[in-house]
Amino acid sequence: MRAAVLHEIGQDKLEVLDDVEAVGFGPGKVRLRIRATGLCHSDVSAMNGVLPQPAPFVPGHEGAGEVVDVGDGVTHLKPGDRVLVCWLPACGSCPACRRGQSQLCLSGFLNAGTPNFKRPGGDVFGFAGTGTFAEEVVVAAGAAVPIPDDVPFDIAALIGCGVTTGLGAALNTAKVAAGSSVAVIGCGGVGISAIQGARASGAAQITAVDPVAARREAALRFGATEAVAPDGLADAKARTTGGEGFDYVFEVVGKSATARTAYENTRRGGTLCVVGAGAMDDFLQVSMFELFFDEKRILPSMYGGGDVARSYERAIALWRAGRIDLAGLITHRVQLAEINDALDQMRTGEALRTCIEI
Repeated sequence: MRAAVLHEIGQDKLEVLDDVEAVGFGPGKVRLRIRATGLCHSDVSAMNGVLPQPAPFVPGHEGAGEVVDVGDGVTHLKPGDRVLVCWLPACGSCPACRRGQSQLCLSGFLNAGTPNFKRPGGDVFGFAGTGTFAEEVVVAAGAAVPIPDDVPFDIAALIGCGVTTGLGAALNTAKVAAGSSVAVIGCGGVGISAIQGARASGAAQITAVDPVAARREAALRFGATEAVAPDGLADAKARTTGGEGFDYVFEVVGKSATARTAYENTRRGGTLCVVGAGAMDDFLQVSMFELFFDEKRILPSMYGGGDVARSYERAIALWRAGRIDLAGLITHRVQLAEINDALDQMRTGEALRTCIEI
């Protein structure tokens, strides 16, 4: 079958090969035919080594498709079922799951160290234990979540990561209050979803911050009340909050520099929500006096900061009700053979989300 493979960490191009085989099928597993997958910035971060991932590997973790086969013991799925891929399935029994924090379950991360594919030359891993830039993938049954018939595959793929992450940051983690002021730094697909979550929560002012003009224009379409380049944030803070700072600031870039900017633009007693996935050696510096004196809450948000199954259901409900726009997030579509075009579209900021149709 065909799949897009990164041979070595640090390479910026993928090679689409037709000699890849999905492996690992057996009890408790399902084989999926991928129909649509989104390109998420985390895929690029794994390619360049910001996020740890063994290589060679097939990127992609934001996918949807159909069940081809189910292993022994799988009773909630059958061939032909339409599903989205959950790259962080909850085991249901670890301490995090028992506390109701299934987004912190580590069992899914353990899958990243087991090869999902093979080629004549050896094993190939799947990013985050999945690898949706492939025609087929084998995953644990819990990673295949059934979707209703009215949800298209491209919409379901987005819900599998970016939409859930951004919406959840606003709704679950920060719990944006009605009438509040919000700033979102970084307006790709996840940032736009955070904007939509803030709007759904009733935020009165939402300032979008991004260096790319096209993304600023998109942010206004999705609910931001104003959009500025990074050098315009100070002026927006003065105009919107009287210089006090925003009630909520979302950092959706994954850099300590932007996180520090976000902290400085959060009002005293306000909330900084860190959504971007950054490098292990990139440290945010905050003085002990600042922590004490300003009483700003610093809240990281992992995969939307809540039960992912419930978050999927909520995203679908909001989409059906017209409260959020998901189709509009898909600005580009390519075939698997054109995957490197999608990478270019993301790196330049041209695309919010590119859908790879497989």
